[in-house]
Amino acid sequence: MGARQQSQQIAKAYRQAAQLFLTRRLPEALSTIEPIITPPTPEDDDAAHDGDLAGYAAIATASRGTRVKVWSFYLTFLNAVVELGAEEGKHAFGGARWKQLVSKCRDGSVWDDVVRDGYAGVEGDVDADVVVNLATLLLTHSPSQRLNQQRLETYLSASATPSLDVSAHMTSSAYRQRRPSHQRGGTETPRDLNTRLKLLELYTLHVLPRNDEWDYSREFISMSEVLDDERKEAFLHALHSLREEKEDAEKREERLRQQQQEQMERHRKETEAHRLEQSRAEDERRKREEENRRQPRGSDEMFRKTPAHRTAASTSSRPSRPAKKAVGPPPGLYHRAAALFNAIQALVANTAHSMTANPMALFRTILFLLAFSFAFGRRDVRERIVRILRAAWEKIRRTAGMGVKVSYI
Repeated sequence: MGARQQSQQIAKAYRQAAQLFLTRRLPEALSTIEPIITPPTPEDDDAAHDGDLAGYAAIATASRGTRVKVWSFYLTFLNAVVELGAEEGKHAFGGARWKQLVSKCRDGSVWDDVVRDGYAGVEGDVDADVVVNLATLLLTHSPSQRLNQQRLETYLSASATPSLDVSAHMTSSAYRQRRPSHQRGGTETPRDLNTRLKLLELYTLHVLPRNDEWDYSREFISMSEVLDDERKEAFLHALHSLREEKEDAEKREERLRQQQQEQMERHRKETEAHRLEQSRAEDERRKREEENRRQPRGSDEMFRKTPAHRTAASTSSRPSRPAKKAVGPPPGLYHRAAALFNAIQALVANTAHSMTANPMALFRTILFLLAFSFAFGRRDVRERIVRILRAAWEKIRRTAGMGVKVSYI
């Protein structure tokens, strides 16, 4: 395959993968970009016809701009895969494949892949923009920044001085013939200088502080040949601010831990005090129950019998009276009422004789008897009054009849 045709194939694969990535079709984007960033297999027909390029990925011989675009896209893609999370990532790629992609970012093995497959294993030939993206990816997702620090130091050293490894140059002759020359130093153009400054910023203000290499970072900034005095001052000021922020954050975390510990201690003491209070209350309850069980029963019986004995004694000391009936008024009251009824009956009888002379007197007597009967609420009393009234009325009627006959005679 010619260089022009291969370049067109790389550009086409990059555009398709980018479009798939934008539409969130991540598995399809990966399958589109992988053929141009991984070395061909021995069974590949193209590799068999072009043996001098066997073992190198197609991207290895592309132009600098294409290399930066493709590798930057791939690293951005890996960042998106990690941010999917376990559930969505396993659903999209399968559990094993998703873990493999994530581990590349967390253990830093993606850096080895880029150097080996994209730059024929030559560390110093990696484009500075790609190194910035590699360092940023590891800074975001790698739990330890030791590997990131080591790789950055290796790259900065290799890119600043020519490599003396003759064997590496001999084994990669075809690679060097097919790709554009790589200039050393990385500060030949303003763009290269800006990229170099980004690398130094990542290294001195992010990676080294994460590893608590504050003093070494300060020395590196002060001795850097790339930074002028103004930039050195700006970097040192930023480093000092970062250290103060970290110390303040650590103090806040320490205060928060102390507050949490104090709160836990207060809660523990309150719980212990509550438990002791419950225990004392339970002990007091058991003691009272035990005292009640030990108290002599004779005293309780005496206490219960004494009021009853007094009541019986006081009752026996009173004069005996006839037993009361369940129904009916007391005997004395009943006899008095009977005598009163007899007197009333006599009064009615005597009044009957004077009815013809004074009828209003009889009417007043009847009203009095009715009022008297209603005054007594007992049923037997009312019935007896009614009987007396009927008898009195019968006598009055007979007497009145006899009077009429006598008057007629």
